[in-house]
Amino acid sequence: MSAETATFPRAKASAFAELPAWFWMACGVYALLLFVGDRLLADSDTYWQIAVGRWILDHRTLPSVDTYSFTKAGEPWVSSSWLAQVLFAKAYELAGWTGPVALAAACAAASFALLTAILSRALPTIYASLIALAALVLTCGHLLARPHVLVMPIMIVWANGLMTASERREAPSFWLLPLIALWANLHGGFLFGLVLVGAFAFDAMWNALPVRRLALALRWGAFGIGALAACCATPYGWGSILASLRILGLGELLHLITEWRPATFSEIDAFGLSILGLLGAALYYRVRLPLPRIILVLGLLHMALSHVRNLELFALLLPLAVLTPVATQFGLRAASAVRPRVAPAAILIVGLCAWTSVVAARQAISPPPIYSPAAAVDAMKAHNVKRVLNDLQFGGYLIWRQMPVFIDGRAELYGETFGMSFARAVQLKDVNGFLDLLKTHDIDAVMLDPTTPASKLLDHIGGWQRLYADDRVVVHVRTAT
Repeated sequence: MSAETATFPRAKASAFAELPAWFWMACGVYALLLFVGDRLLADSDTYWQIAVGRWILDHRTLPSVDTYSFTKAGEPWVSSSWLAQVLFAKAYELAGWTGPVALAAACAAASFALLTAILSRALPTIYASLIALAALVLTCGHLLARPHVLVMPIMIVWANGLMTASERREAPSFWLLPLIALWANLHGGFLFGLVLVGAFAFDAMWNALPVRRLALALRWGAFGIGALAACCATPYGWGSILASLRILGLGELLHLITEWRPATFSEIDAFGLSILGLLGAALYYRVRLPLPRIILVLGLLHMALSHVRNLELFALLLPLAVLTPVATQFGLRAASAVRPRVAPAAILIVGLCAWTSVVAARQAISPPPIYSPAAAVDAMKAHNVKRVLNDLQFGGYLIWRQMPVFIDGRAELYGETFGMSFARAVQLKDVNGFLDLLKTHDIDAVMLDPTTPASKLLDHIGGWQRLYADDRVVVHVRTAT
């Protein structure tokens, strides 16, 4: 009896399975963010960002003075995020609220795809994907339809370009400079891009041979000067840098704005767990980093602890900062590169575009009601209200409804003194100050959160009555005398 060996044809891998991890990351993040699209509109600042963009498109010029408030009307104000505001306005014009959400989701998807692709050059694909997903979890709280999301992919490419140059003991290519010029027109955070130049220049000097350090320092210095000049390549020129510095100089006022508050560890959250996990892993595995990278890691951690809005910088850039030293120390190797096949990639992209079109046609996405007090504003307009003292979170919607505001999210316009006086007044830490605001600014309506102490005070003093109230907003108006 003879034995026969049966051979079976090898199952052919699906064309979709052969797509690279970074492509799946891009599609997955975009689909996820579009699915929870309302969450990307959970910020009243989105209203005034789009309103400014529409004003720029209508007038074909850029704002130089405030036209949205009655407290600072006519005072100098520049929009350092003018290009992002125009893009959001055009997106809204094309697809309603789905437009800004899709734009922000696409930029976020590109960011995590880039992070996955960069990490995959030195790490196994599974590690790169898990790190990118962890970064997504950490940043999800600040993924909003606002200008900072549009610059996330630019920041990653910029940081990777600087890192690659420093590891090669070379100066960065001047072809990177258009990136920071674009960054400067999209969002005021471009100053951090200049900080990264200094950080990676130090890294390059540290690793270079002593005889090459002077020449390399001169080349990095020339690049830094070019980067500073590129930051001035905006319609406002040097004014864009000054505007960004004014925001950083708001002092105590920053602690009253949620995203500028320091991180706390009073409750266990993803950030706290990540810090403990990273610290534990570094101690257990005895991770070694060169001094410049240690300083960069500590700087990113300090920024994330100082202001919660900087958490995405920590999540997206920390993996890049430690990538090469950690991969070298533990002998990690990247998987072979996979090129995306055109047909399955095109099918997925077309499918996502079709889904986006359906969502836009059904108008399935809109800002959460808590940031859209439509009924309260309708009641004030019916009452012919002109001057409203409003809580900060209602400023964006009032601008959207073309009502002059007392205060809104443009903190650099109002300044620390005005902002802190307003906060103390409505919290009744300065009752006389609150009454003075009503008199000095000739206020005829007050629109506050029900939990704001001043809204309760108006229920008990003469000359005011409730016009409208729900679980999100209370409106008082002056009574006729």
